[in-house]
Amino acid sequence: MMATQPERMPLAEADTATGRTAELLAEAHRALGLTSNLVLAMANSPETLRGYLDFGAALRAGSLPIEARLSIGLLVAQELGDDYGLSATVYLATRVAGLDAGRVTRARRGESDDPTVAAALSLASALLRGERDATGGDGLTPGQVVEVAAHVGVGTFTARLARTARIPLDWPIVRHTDLAAPDAD
Repeated sequence: MMATQPERMPLAEADTATGRTAELLAEAHRALGLTSNLVLAMANSPETLRGYLDFGAALRAGSLPIEARLSIGLLVAQELGDDYGLSATVYLATRVAGLDAGRVTRARRGESDDPTVAAALSLASALLRGERDATGGDGLTPGQVVEVAAHVGVGTFTARLARTARIPLDWPIVRHTDLAAPDAD
């Protein structure tokens, strides 16, 4: 007997949404500049979408620089094989934060020349590996250590949702399997 592919989760329709869902989708569009398929899937649970928007806003106001935040997102998506998250984060890293291809590739490998980004990636990598006594983060403030853990948590949540919901890509595609070997750069 052949296994069947699970169906995709329905995505909210921003044009026809009503009530709280419509308000949250409009807020997401204002905050993010677009309404991604991930957000449309999250709208199936307005409470989850509300939490995602609030947590995202709080983390953007944190003390980690944007390159560190996006680098953590790149590493998490790469390590979890999340092509949706990787595609979205590569787009944001290159188009919004201005990271070049080399910095994006290095972040996907958990590497950076910037000491703060490198420390954040080291800690994020330890957390992703599930190290019982995760170390790393040398040079980060206690608040930044907390923020790294939060970014890993958000990235893990969105990766699991993207896979479970089978969210269709709405970003220029970047596959986790396309990462060049370190000596190929």
